[in-house]
Amino acid sequence: MPSLPLFDLTGRRAFITGSSRGIGLAYAYAVAEAGASVVLNSRKQDDVDAAVEAMRAAGHTADGYAFDVADPAAVEAAVERIETEVGPIDILFNNAGIQRRTPLEAFPVETWREVMAINLDAVFYVGQAVAKRMIPRGRGKIINTCSLGSEIARATISPYVTSKGAVKMLTKAMCVEWAKYGIQTNGIGPGYIKTELNVALTRDPEFNAMIQRRTPAGRWGEVDELKGAAIFLAAPASDFVNGQILYVDGGVLSSM
Repeated sequence: MPSLPLFDLTGRRAFITGSSRGIGLAYAYAVAEAGASVVLNSRKQDDVDAAVEAMRAAGHTADGYAFDVADPAAVEAAVERIETEVGPIDILFNNAGIQRRTPLEAFPVETWREVMAINLDAVFYVGQAVAKRMIPRGRGKIINTCSLGSEIARATISPYVTSKGAVKMLTKAMCVEWAKYGIQTNGIGPGYIKTELNVALTRDPEFNAMIQRRTPAGRWGEVDELKGAAIFLAAPASDFVNGQILYVDGGVLSSM
């Protein structure tokens, strides 16, 4: 049981997209450690099952649903199943996302659309499906995964930063539309965090040195360093925080 009631999530249920590993799984453990039950998601059933098994072994209440968040019909069906079979979703983490790296002038159209479908369209699909069920209940928390790319760009990842800039504004739009229903919508903007998706970058001496120079903290962030932000934005402590992006970036956005 958390020691502070403002951060107590006992009795709440959190649904996290893209949560079989990495940042999404860290969010799941964070809110579970604060008392919430969790529902995990990935496109692959085996990945979901493995993550659920690990969370249950750690003493947490966890369920899992495999579906493609970029398919609006699949999203609507899955959210309905979750609410019917497990229970109402009190907290949503829109976390699923992908990265593709190619110079913009050579970026394939189909890959651009793939990035937008998963990083942006899915936030709308899942957010809408969950929010329309939160609205009659008069409460809910929606936390969208933004990025440093919501504010700044870097070569070869133009579709990613475009999608994340749009997610920032969609977060604010959700706030404007749904705050009157007791729903708080905010974002977490991770900085350069060590995850399975960027192992190659952490091992690249030139890129690694650039990140250390660019980040006032002088290092990459660890996935677990996102847990505090996740708990805060999911908990009663943030009940009057709405439409904000909380950057967990070691100071990157504050530096020249």
